[in-house]
Amino acid sequence: MNKDYYKTKSGDSGKIKHLGVMIDCSRNSIMNIASIKKFLPILAKVGYNTVQLYTEDTFEVNNEPYFGYMRGRYSKEELKEIDTVAAGFGMELIPCIQTLAHLKNIFRWPVYRQVNDCNDILLAGEERTYRLIENIFDTLAECFTSRNVNIGMDEAHMLGLGKYLDMHGYTKRADIMLSHLNRINEIANSRGFTCSMWSDMFYFMAFGGKNYTADNVTVPDEIKDKIPKNIKLIYWDYYSTDKSVYENTIRSHQKLSDNIIFAGGAWSWVGLTPLNYYGIRTSEAAILACRENGIEEIFITMWGDNGGYCSPFSVLPVLIHVAEYAKGDFDLKSIKTRFKEVVGINYDSFTAIDLPNFLNEKQDKGIKYNPSKYLLYNDIFMGINDSTIKEGGGEIYKKHASQLKKLEKNGEYGFIFKTMRLLCDCLYYKADLGIRTRQLYAAGDKTGITELVKERYKPLLKKLSDFYDAMETYWHTLYKPFGFEITDIRLGGLMQRIKYASKKLTAFAEGKIDRIRELEEKQLDRVGGGDIFERKLIVDNNWANIVTPNTL
Repeated sequence: MNKDYYKTKSGDSGKIKHLGVMIDCSRNSIMNIASIKKFLPILAKVGYNTVQLYTEDTFEVNNEPYFGYMRGRYSKEELKEIDTVAAGFGMELIPCIQTLAHLKNIFRWPVYRQVNDCNDILLAGEERTYRLIENIFDTLAECFTSRNVNIGMDEAHMLGLGKYLDMHGYTKRADIMLSHLNRINEIANSRGFTCSMWSDMFYFMAFGGKNYTADNVTVPDEIKDKIPKNIKLIYWDYYSTDKSVYENTIRSHQKLSDNIIFAGGAWSWVGLTPLNYYGIRTSEAAILACRENGIEEIFITMWGDNGGYCSPFSVLPVLIHVAEYAKGDFDLKSIKTRFKEVVGINYDSFTAIDLPNFLNEKQDKGIKYNPSKYLLYNDIFMGINDSTIKEGGGEIYKKHASQLKKLEKNGEYGFIFKTMRLLCDCLYYKADLGIRTRQLYAAGDKTGITELVKERYKPLLKKLSDFYDAMETYWHTLYKPFGFEITDIRLGGLMQRIKYASKKLTAFAEGKIDRIRELEEKQLDRVGGGDIFERKLIVDNNWANIVTPNTL
């Protein structure tokens, strides 16, 4: 970081009045009350004054018994308790819900099929849809002190192309969206709520489907003039490290509305291990752009895509950087000092939590990748991600494990570092195991295969068992028990798969079978290089796609 650059450029050019965090409570992991009570004081201490619980269906709703059923939903009493806790620390608890898309979990129940357009999208124009939304807002009014609400409304790209199309014929997406939004706004306003919503649907409509860097483009009046003036638009962007990208997109948003909120990302959504290093870089550029372009309200998302495994505490480095950036402090030394004061652990020690995603010490921190997830679940016999590493690529995990073990004695966060260390223990044996297996099989080296099963496969099973035990403690310390069944299924399936591979390899080595067909299939490069392996690290976050090319 060039300290002088940020000192001269930032100064006091912009003040962030509302600084918040959004906690994802919808991707299997529902943060328990004890964890929330530990987390909110940290946020308040460093300067956050708002917090959002992202709850798609994970909260109790009046007259809707199947809404969030068996998903660990917050009861109304729990929501009231969290609201009281937040208020005690001077923080506003803002409900963060969905009123259009991202509701796939409710559509498994027959009672909601009537309100399903297609995919995860509600059926606009259907009166039962609006009764559901009225019930939601009645519950919010009962449980939250705040009368601000994030109503979602993002990524409904197939809007109007399912049941709506069958019922009404083709209708412009913008017209459906605006009509639906007006109904939501009316319901919210009648309960005293002021709405904010993710901007992407309107942004893409207004700018002809262009991405979030469109600039110098005229906004059609049919879009701009019809957006309710009391609605705040949330520009979300977690991906760029270039300040000018954020500046261009902020200016584009300001053509749509005078009420713009910015949402950045803590990079908590790529598995158990966060990408603090990348979240810090993107936040640095984004918040500087916000300060210099009149954005006074910011919040940082902590998404939990594909399982919700990353602890909110694991991204404290990002959150404290953001809090200091919002005050105009971009000095790394000062931020490290502040981190130690608040968290009680040396900053450079704590950020070892990122290590499982590093396969070499010189790995480019300007690129995002998550080998700690995709190499863990990568299949031994059908390893579609083998092409991203070389033989011996897992050796560095022994060093990572040693470094993380030193942090296990920390009373507050030791259980997190222990889980990370045991993940590294697994990856030491697992990361390149498919490569080693294929090489020995191709050479017909039955003695080598026998040794590999003994020296790699059997120890890996023990390490996976230890990791599972740590994950059980980790999960139940942080979250409600609902959702842990997914860990049972994933890690249980992985262990069973290791047992199967060991059995087949042993049978081949002993001459009981003459071939293993999966190991004879020619491997192709994961990123499209065909026969030429680029050995390119990637972000691969969908567990089902990592495990097998077949359908789960």
